[in-house]
Amino acid sequence: MARQGLTKSDLVRELAKETGLTLKQAREVIDALFATEPGKGIIAKALDAGKAVRIPGFGVFTTRRRGARTGRNPATGEPIRIPARNYVVFRAGKGLRERVKV
Repeated sequence: MARQGLTKSDLVRELAKETGLTLKQAREVIDALFATEPGKGIIAKALDAGKAVRIPGFGVFTTRRRGARTGRNPATGEPIRIPARNYVVFRAGKGLRERVKV
């Protein structure tokens, strides 16, 4: 049985219900935090700047650098060069880990 996830619309409705904000205001808050378009999104902008985003009890968003390496084309088996890149890491905080660990 597949688990149902929370969509952005669900988050907006829950935030509005928990805080008393209107749906429009709640959507603006969610967008301000989580947007990924260039120049938008508080979390994305901090990660772009090389900063960690720490939310006590919830977790930490950081970036790491994966060096260039040689891989294999799965179709042909021939070696390919994979360039270096940054990637996002999320580490759950103690409160979230304990809450989920049922």
